[in-house]
Amino acid sequence: MIKFLKKEKSFKKEGSWLNPNFYWKLAIYFVFAMILFSLFFGYSLFIRINKEPTLSANRVSEQIETVKKERVEKVLEYFSLRKQKSNQILNSPAPVVDPSL
Repeated sequence: MIKFLKKEKSFKKEGSWLNPNFYWKLAIYFVFAMILFSLFFGYSLFIRINKEPTLSANRVSEQIETVKKERVEKVLEYFSLRKQKSNQILNSPAPVVDPSL
């Protein structure tokens, strides 16, 4: 038989409107663009933060003056009382006797 006159069967879809290779390329380009954008944004943010002046001595002293000594002592007293109560609770015996003993 002569085979060159026969048309070979092809099981490919003809006229497929979806080209997966195109969408994969599009996804790769999108990821690459996002990486470049994030690198640029991170670098610019780093430069902007790096240029900010550090706190001066005047600013720090103003913040320290706003905290009153009495308030700090009151808070420290509160926590020392809490510590004493916790120690009392831990050192006192349990008022309920365990019946299983």
